[in-house]
Amino acid sequence: MSHHVHTGDREAREPLLTGEHPERDSDEGEIIFDRSTSNIPCDPGGNAKRRLTYEEAVEEAGFGSFHWLLLVVCGWANASDAVEILCVSFLLPTARCDLLLSSSDMGLLTSSIFLGMMVGGYMWGYLADQRGRRRVLVVSLTVNGVFGGLASVAPWFWLFLLLRFISGIGVGGSIPVIFSYFSEFMPRLRRGAMISALATFWMAGNILAAGLAWLVIPRTWAHFSLGTLDFQSWRLFVVLCSVPSLTSALLFRLFMPESPKFLMEAGREKEAIHVFQVMFKLNMWGKGKTLPEFGLCTSSKQRGGPVETRTRSRRERLAGSLKKALAPVKQMFNGPLKSRSIALLIVFYCISFGYYGLWMWFPELFERMENGGSPCANANASSSSSAASPLHNQSCYPVKTAVYMEGFIIAASNLPGNIFTIFMIDRLGGKALLSCSLMVSSLSVFLIYVVQTKVQSLVLSCVFSGVSVITWNALDVLGTELYPTQLRSSALGFFTGVGRVAAIMGNLAFGRLVDTNCSVPVLLVSALLLTGGLVALVLPQTRQTELT
Repeated sequence: MSHHVHTGDREAREPLLTGEHPERDSDEGEIIFDRSTSNIPCDPGGNAKRRLTYEEAVEEAGFGSFHWLLLVVCGWANASDAVEILCVSFLLPTARCDLLLSSSDMGLLTSSIFLGMMVGGYMWGYLADQRGRRRVLVVSLTVNGVFGGLASVAPWFWLFLLLRFISGIGVGGSIPVIFSYFSEFMPRLRRGAMISALATFWMAGNILAAGLAWLVIPRTWAHFSLGTLDFQSWRLFVVLCSVPSLTSALLFRLFMPESPKFLMEAGREKEAIHVFQVMFKLNMWGKGKTLPEFGLCTSSKQRGGPVETRTRSRRERLAGSLKKALAPVKQMFNGPLKSRSIALLIVFYCISFGYYGLWMWFPELFERMENGGSPCANANASSSSSAASPLHNQSCYPVKTAVYMEGFIIAASNLPGNIFTIFMIDRLGGKALLSCSLMVSSLSVFLIYVVQTKVQSLVLSCVFSGVSVITWNALDVLGTELYPTQLRSSALGFFTGVGRVAAIMGNLAFGRLVDTNCSVPVLLVSALLLTGGLVALVLPQTRQTELT
């Protein structure tokens, strides 16, 4: 299978750590070259300059300061995605009055960002495999932050919905690409633990969103008039939620290099070596060590004859582009990758429907439990009262601070699950953790439906939060290790896209049924989580495997 790379249109000036070598080649115009994925044979001896494989070069660069810096920058980007996604769930209890939302409208609103993520996930993943991880991260994070911030001044529900959708397109790109990018700098024996550490930043973003909501939304000082727009405190909360994405984009643009694994696959040996040199210098800072000269076993790249030019018709070029874009999916579901791809598709669907379907509605459900009882017991009473009279501002204001405090507690309960994953992922493997955590999550959701008091519901929600985060962390590790470099971002983009479909369906189901038959979506979440846990058992074990 050949892959086409569009070259040209590169920045004239790159930052110090970007890994872009000043002596690189430059191709003029839009010419598409064939790139083979077969490696040039390496001759370990007899040459003055050693030629190293990717894994050998990563080991040679050492482990240290560079990797911790990378963890912080990628982690902040991961946290920014969590903030942007969970932002809507925290503003529902107050924004529903200002935007005159029904429960079905709230279901649409919580689904909008996932619809954007579904559209953006595969598109950005494909571009990351063709053009590079870093550039895609900068653009997608910028789209996320800019349109997320603009939503704060949207006076109408449908405009707010559209801007959240566009923001979701950006989020859909950064989530899968961050994990591909990060994993491709990691030594094999540390990869599982470091990816798990990266995944913990989702918890940090969750806590940040909950904490901001708790600090900002109940405050009356954040309310003022902006022309004809009544700028309530929840709108300020939306602005603050866009800041992490914009700062993440800036950090990647200024300080981070391109993935050396991607550069090697693209045949850009000098740039890849420069990245390894930067990694070595930072990791060995103050130790007086020098990196010996070496070459790399890069993938071959023919620069001679162009396979195709712009002489084709627009329709032919469009058909060719579509065929290229779908080629990774065809590879994923053929040959030896077929069984793992089908299993991952089911697992992603189950966890995404369950986690996002329930999680996005926690603040609303807890508001309905203010007077005690289970969320589903009070949902019917809530719906009958709201049916009798339309929503008015007095039903949302003054804001109930307890709802945001409970959201903060549930977010903080991610911490034990994250710590457990970091220490156990390389011992037990992602497959075992994924399957067991899905089954325990299923049980906790079922018990949320059964219990009758608010305290019991809060405790079980914390259990669900702490255990489900183990599922996501294990899935992040498995997803990066199950596919080769030329498919990794595309595969993660595709599966996260499937997850967004499930998240949309979960949120729409809650929006439609939370007022009339709350037990149906809650029990469906429990059943799907159990199904995902059983299907995960057929995935291969990838503990401490080499990246291909």
